[in-house]
Amino acid sequence: MSDDFMLDTDDLQRRMDGAMANLKTEFASLRTGRASGSMLEPVMVDAYGSMTPINQVGTVNVPEPRMVTINVWDKGLVQKVEKAIRESGLGINPQLNGTIIMLPIPELNEERRRDLTKVAAQYTESARVSVRNVRRDGMDQIKKAKNDGLSEDDQKFWEAEVQELTDVAIKAVDTALEVKQEEIMQV
Repeated sequence: MSDDFMLDTDDLQRRMDGAMANLKTEFASLRTGRASGSMLEPVMVDAYGSMTPINQVGTVNVPEPRMVTINVWDKGLVQKVEKAIRESGLGINPQLNGTIIMLPIPELNEERRRDLTKVAAQYTESARVSVRNVRRDGMDQIKKAKNDGLSEDDQKFWEAEVQELTDVAIKAVDTALEVKQEEIMQV
């Protein structure tokens, strides 16, 4: 191996893991017919003059498999939280009980399940593109080192390392999609 070139595979791995973590976060926001506090993460409330995540204006709980509750701390924000949920596109009809907002999670119909699997596939494709961009960055570093005198054998070695990292990351992304689609289609 060349003494002067050392590709930072840990950095590439960390960036690919970041794409996978982002995919998992996006998957968590997809409603699958089961209650989950994470499904409210993308919902923002106009509170105190700025857009604020719901979990910063109240306590989000999942007391039952088909129910999410939000205990809003400031009584004056209850209506704003309810409005934000109605306008979020989650397809949930909030019910008020004082400062507690109850969100009954309805069963998903077949058409909605299919739509959600398409959204999951789009999220997955974005993750694949992110992984491929990290791969391209790694290959560009190798190409630059080759121009700076890296031997052809070393170039092949590092390219194989980067490709192996990429293959593992893409396989993990594809596996996550299969699991999520199965979860969405489960009745």
